[in-house]
Amino acid sequence: MLKKLHIQNYAIIDEIDISFSDKLNIITGETGAGKSILIGALSLILGERADSNVLLKNDKKCFIEGHFLIKDKEAVNKFLIENDLDNEDELVIRREIATNGKSRAFINDTPATLLQLKELASCLVDLHQQFDTLEIGDTDFQREVVDALANNQGLLHGYHLEYNQWVAATKALQLLQEQKASFNKELGYFQFLFDELKGINLKENELEELDAELQLLSNSEGIKTVLSRTYFDLHGNDKPVTSLLKQLANQLQGYTSYHHDLPSLVERLKSSQIELQDIADEAERISETIHFDEARVEIINERLALGYKLLKKHGVLTTAELLSIQKDLEQKLQAVLNIDDSIIAKEKAVAALLKQAAASAMKLSEKRIKQASPLEKEVNILLQQIGMPNARLKVDIKETAFSQYGSNEIEFLFDANKSNRFEPIRKVASGGELSRLMLCIKSLVAKSIDLPTMIFDEIDTGISGEAAKQVGAIMKGLAADRQIICITHQPQIAGKADAHYFVYKESKGKEVKTNIRLLGKDEQINAIAQMLGGEKPTAAAIENAKEMMGI
Repeated sequence: MLKKLHIQNYAIIDEIDISFSDKLNIITGETGAGKSILIGALSLILGERADSNVLLKNDKKCFIEGHFLIKDKEAVNKFLIENDLDNEDELVIRREIATNGKSRAFINDTPATLLQLKELASCLVDLHQQFDTLEIGDTDFQREVVDALANNQGLLHGYHLEYNQWVAATKALQLLQEQKASFNKELGYFQFLFDELKGINLKENELEELDAELQLLSNSEGIKTVLSRTYFDLHGNDKPVTSLLKQLANQLQGYTSYHHDLPSLVERLKSSQIELQDIADEAERISETIHFDEARVEIINERLALGYKLLKKHGVLTTAELLSIQKDLEQKLQAVLNIDDSIIAKEKAVAALLKQAAASAMKLSEKRIKQASPLEKEVNILLQQIGMPNARLKVDIKETAFSQYGSNEIEFLFDANKSNRFEPIRKVASGGELSRLMLCIKSLVAKSIDLPTMIFDEIDTGISGEAAKQVGAIMKGLAADRQIICITHQPQIAGKADAHYFVYKESKGKEVKTNIRLLGKDEQINAIAQMLGGEKPTAAAIENAKEMMGI
C-alpha cells in the first residue's frame, strides 16, 4: 500500500505530505484545485516521463517520494531480489527532476531506470484515469480475469510446467534433427577422412620410430666403419690396447710389495683392460647388427611419405595427433549411427508431453468456457447498478494454437447501447465506461487476485444518485482487503471514505498554491454537505451527508 506521498516544487504544489489509510481514501475539492495534479505527481514515481515544465520554481528541482508497505507482496519482493535491490518491509521510490529537465529515479536509494520503475509500479499501483485505455482492453488481463474467477491457478501452474517441458523437448528434438542434417551433409567427408587414416593403420609413435630407423640405415656404412676401427684398435691389431694394458699390469705386479700405491694402480690397469675389452666386444656386436637394406629404406620412405602427407593435411606434427583425429572421426561416425535412435526416442517424448499438455489445456478451456456466462451475468448486473443499464459485456473464447497459457484466445466484447453489435472493448468503450467496467470486474476478482493499490481518478463522470451510491459501495467492498484511492465529485462515493482528503488552493503573497489536508469527522460531514447543497449547506444537506456516511 501507499503509506506516504511527499511532493515538492511540482506544478502549483510547493510542498505537501500525504499519509494514506490502508482502506478507502477519498480525495475531493473544487474543480481546478489540483486534485489530478496529485495523480500526475504520483505518475512520475511510477515511471512516467517528465520535463522541466512541471517545476513550480525554475531554480529548484522537483522532488517526489512515495513510501510503500510491501510486506507479503511476492511480486514486489521477487522484483527487488532479481534487481539486487534492498528488500525491506517499506519500499521508498524517489524521483528528482532537475531545472534542465533531466530526471533521476531511485528505489530504496539505489539509482533505477524508468523501465525498472514501470515494472515495479505494475506490482504496486493500479492507476485508472478516465481517459486511459486501461489494461482491461489487454487480452492477457482478460485471460487472467477469467482464470481467477474459474480458480484456474493450480491447474494453470501445472500446465505451465507441462508446456515448458514440451517446448524444451521440442527444441531438443529440433536440435537433434539439425545435427542429423549437418551430419548427413558432412558424413561422406568424415567417412573419407576416417577411411584414409584407418587404411594407413598407424601404430603409436610409428612415424617417429620410422624416421629414426631411416636415419640409422642412411648412416649405416659410416657407423660400421667406425665400429670396426674401434674393435680393431682395441683388440684386433698387432699391438692391441687391451694386450698392452694387460702386459703393463703384469709387469707392475712384481713390484707391488715395494710401494703401497702400486697394488691399486695394478687394479686400475686390470679394470681398464677389462672395460676396453668389453667395449671392443660391444662394438663388434653392434657392427654385426647394422646392415644397409635398400629395400627396407624404400619401404620406410614410402610409409613416411604417406604419414607426412596426412600430417600436413590435418595440420599436426605427431603420430599421436593423427590417431586422436582418427578416434574423433570414429566417434562422429558413430554419433550419426546413434542419432536416429535418439530422434525416435525424443519424438516419442515430445508426443507424450504434448498429449499431457493438451489434456491440461482442454481442462483449462472447459473451465474458462464454463466461467464465461457467470462472468457476463455478474458484470452486466453491476453495470446496471452503476448507471450503465444498456451496456453489456460478452466473453468471447476461441480455440488457438498452444501457448504458455493454454489453447484459448479470450476477448472481452462490449455493447454500450443494446445494439447487439459487440466489439472488442479497446475499440468501442469510452474512458468513463472503461473505468467503471474495470471497477465492476475487479470487484469480482478481488478475492482471487492479490491486487495492488487501486487509484481511480474521476471515474464517476456522468453518474449520480443511486448509480454513484453503488460505485461507492463497490469501492468500499474492494477496500476491505486492499488500499483504494479515489478522486471524486460524488457525495455518495465520498460518504464511504475511511479517510477523506480535501484539496484546496491558498494564496501565499502573490502566489496561488495547491494544498491538501485530512478532514476530521465534522469537516467531512460539512464537505459532503457542500457537495450536496452548495457553499452554505442546509440542515437537510448536513443530515443527508451524515446518512451517506452511515452516522
